[in-house]
Amino acid sequence: MHAGAYDYVPLERVRWGTPAAAAVAEEARRLGATRVFVIASRTLSRTTPVVASIREALGAGFAGLFDACREHTPIDSVIEAAAAVRAAEPDLLVTAGGGSPIDTTKAVQLCLSRDITRAADLLAIAGQPPSREPSRLRQVIVPTTLSGGEYSSIAGVTDPVRKLKDAYVGFDLCARTVILDPEATLHTPEWLWLSTAIRALDHAVEGYCAPATNPMVQGLALHAMRLFATALRRTKADPSDLEARLQSQQAVWLAASGLGRVPMGASHGIGYLLGTMCGVPHGYTSCVMLPAVLRWNEAVTRERQRDIAAALGMPDAPASDAVAKLVADLGLPRKLGDVGVGEDRIAELAAVAWRTPVVKTNPRPVRDAGDAAEILRFAL
Repeated sequence: MHAGAYDYVPLERVRWGTPAAAAVAEEARRLGATRVFVIASRTLSRTTPVVASIREALGAGFAGLFDACREHTPIDSVIEAAAAVRAAEPDLLVTAGGGSPIDTTKAVQLCLSRDITRAADLLAIAGQPPSREPSRLRQVIVPTTLSGGEYSSIAGVTDPVRKLKDAYVGFDLCARTVILDPEATLHTPEWLWLSTAIRALDHAVEGYCAPATNPMVQGLALHAMRLFATALRRTKADPSDLEARLQSQQAVWLAASGLGRVPMGASHGIGYLLGTMCGVPHGYTSCVMLPAVLRWNEAVTRERQRDIAAALGMPDAPASDAVAKLVADLGLPRKLGDVGVGEDRIAELAAVAWRTPVVKTNPRPVRDAGDAAEILRFAL
């Protein structure tokens, strides 16, 4: 008998069926907040009505806005955001957008809780075990992509000098409330919506195959795969299908059950490097790497991969083919060359990849740079 434990993050609510602006105002009242600071992406804030409607709904409770979040969450933008929040003295944060604003806000929580004002001081705590000390400020999140960061207490922040993304973990960096509003996602570019869904599928697949997985993660992950297999194709056929969009959002909720709870594998680990070293969007990294990693891992996860293929609607095919077929049906990149990474980058990436902690927890051990290079060549 194997020992184990599943630790729940301090997420209080996931709600849907109410427009985002009204839901944010209701949550602020429920939480007793009177000064609400909004962190959002520049595009969402300046080219769509989403942030303006939240500001209007908050009325006198609106305390300020930071909308200069940047892709891959560079550390200097985190410090800038923390300074803006600190100056506004809010009692609640609201994040609207995708993975970069969400990670930015999580890192801001750490900066405020630990009185960090310089990038060097934030770098000094990268990778440290999470503190059980509650954050001074928590956040409500309105996600507009499908990457799932709202459900975890892990933030990824990029150090532009090293060109690597560091993990920051806190007890309560996740949302207090997640507000699912499919109408707010209509402004999300199709490529970003669909590719971040494959990122969330990656969470489900690698969580399901993790050696230290558990029935909680596996049960939720399988149903997430079933929802994705149908809802994403429906969205591709009709981007205005709000029910399909909501089902995709709910699939993310399920898929994220393993984030920070069971180790991920080489698709996540190599994906981080493709993002920081090659500038590949995280959704695209999963599109090209997940089939390759499944193929490389098949010898040690064959039974679980059969379950994955069945959940994706292709019970007689390898799981790697089932994922690749979904990626192809969504019109997303399938190979490294499609995202601008050629054979000439393999050795450089492999030399770093096999040493990274997330790759080290792959179900089939990645023992050296040669193993990492073999996985990457499966994606060429």
